[in-house]
Amino acid sequence: MPHVITQSCCNDGSCVFACPVNCIHPSPDEPGFATTEMLYIDPAACVDCGACVSACPVGAIAPDNRLENKQLPFVEINAAFYPERPADVKLPPTSKLAPVIPAAEVHARRWPLTVAIVGSGPAAMYAADELLTQHGVRVNVFEKLPTPYGLVRAGVAPDHQNTKKVTQLFDRVSRHRHFRFYLNVEVGKHLSHAELLAHHHAVLYAVGAPDDRRLDIDGMGLPGTGTATEHVAWINGHPDFYDLPVDLSHERVVIIGNGNVALDVARVLTADPEGLARTDISDRALAALRNSAVREVVIAARRSPADSAFTLPELIGLTGASDVVLEPGVRDLVARDLATASDTLTRNKLKILSELGDASVPGPRPRIRLAYQLTPARVLGEQRATGVEFSITGTEDMHRIDAGLVLTSIGYRGKPIRDLPFDESTSVVPNDGGRVVEPGSGRPVTGAYVAGWIKRGPTGFIGTNKSCSFQTVQALVADYNAGTLTDPVTKPDGLDQFVHARQPHVVDSAGWAAIDAAEIARGIDDGRPRNKFADVADMLAAAATAPPAPKRRLLARLLG
Repeated sequence: MPHVITQSCCNDGSCVFACPVNCIHPSPDEPGFATTEMLYIDPAACVDCGACVSACPVGAIAPDNRLENKQLPFVEINAAFYPERPADVKLPPTSKLAPVIPAAEVHARRWPLTVAIVGSGPAAMYAADELLTQHGVRVNVFEKLPTPYGLVRAGVAPDHQNTKKVTQLFDRVSRHRHFRFYLNVEVGKHLSHAELLAHHHAVLYAVGAPDDRRLDIDGMGLPGTGTATEHVAWINGHPDFYDLPVDLSHERVVIIGNGNVALDVARVLTADPEGLARTDISDRALAALRNSAVREVVIAARRSPADSAFTLPELIGLTGASDVVLEPGVRDLVARDLATASDTLTRNKLKILSELGDASVPGPRPRIRLAYQLTPARVLGEQRATGVEFSITGTEDMHRIDAGLVLTSIGYRGKPIRDLPFDESTSVVPNDGGRVVEPGSGRPVTGAYVAGWIKRGPTGFIGTNKSCSFQTVQALVADYNAGTLTDPVTKPDGLDQFVHARQPHVVDSAGWAAIDAAEIARGIDDGRPRNKFADVADMLAAAATAPPAPKRRLLARLLG
């Protein structure tokens, strides 16, 4: 009875280190770890100990005899990662030892290593986790919203609740006695980079790639056009997008681009709203979906089926949850690609596509239509979007699809960080292993570091940030030990006063705990994991119910 990794896999890698027989690959020290769509358990080597189940932060691992029907394809997917061999032959183990960070030496220094992390998503929290393994290290996390965890909170689709469980790990990190949240504080507005650096040895930016890549064609910008990323944020109740004008009064939506985010939006727009009502979806989005006229979402890609940007786990999840069909003529493209595809991953995707129904046959419920070899030429409409005109890729033939909502999902861009260099061509902060460097000379910018998408570009998954952040923390700790970082100019307590003077409405860890508890309580009556606040004023009101800091410190002393 081997265990199986399923769709929820976030590539965190904790299971790899927990496994006593090294049967989970690729491990963080193997070349494929940074790019793999998920991790895989070797069925021939698994000894059914269950250590990986406890270690997985998102509940993605289960015994093969306890899988739901929609998870059964993952039995074959896990096994297919490994070469065919006799059952009694085991793969030779590769190193899976957790890398060791050189200890942050505190002797002969005025202050223990103190780091500011800007951003609070996975890259930030994994970096904090690594730093806090060192004795005496202090970490302060700054986030412009009153709530932490970035795209896990606002970018993961609400029907993927298992994926959101990674926040339980982040909650544990945030409870460390040398960790502090400074939420509702925007670096670049309330505080500058230089001011942060005056209070810390180093500033590590983990701010992601918050801007969408824009499609430069006529008609984009009309009412009824937007991006899939904005709509995921709207669905999740992100305060910056809560009032996004979303018109679902037309029967068709077109999404240009076919990555995982496009699939997420299409799946939610065609889902049964009553099923979504048991998630943490925004109240406003849920109300709009209950009144939606959408019967079809077309996901249009410029290239062929073999070049699909979505991952295999997401495709399996989509076809298991939604009515998915192919645009007329796509079946021939799939057959052509399947005849020439060589790698297993692409072939598995194509096999699933080849089994989908045809769009020419009407269905009883809202559906998702996959279209290929369509290059967007212009958005149609005068006062608002009424459809999209495509050219058939590689030809001069045109194809029109009517729609009342046109979304793009073609990637992300980092944006410049004030006082740091920025590479416009790659949309990242120039860096060497996480150390920020000057573009011309390659010299390190003292005390400045990056992790996550602003470091490497928008690639990988939640858990990919773990190894990315680890590399940056290694560089930071090495620089501290080498004496190249400047000591803070004030005592740690001085930071609190300074931040409050600049932003009186700062939310600390206790304030976030109060928001978290209030959201969970709001969701209980409706059987939801939480009912999120989508208005900053409501978040701050909930945070204000936390005990004042002096009282918390007194309680901590009384409780030992």
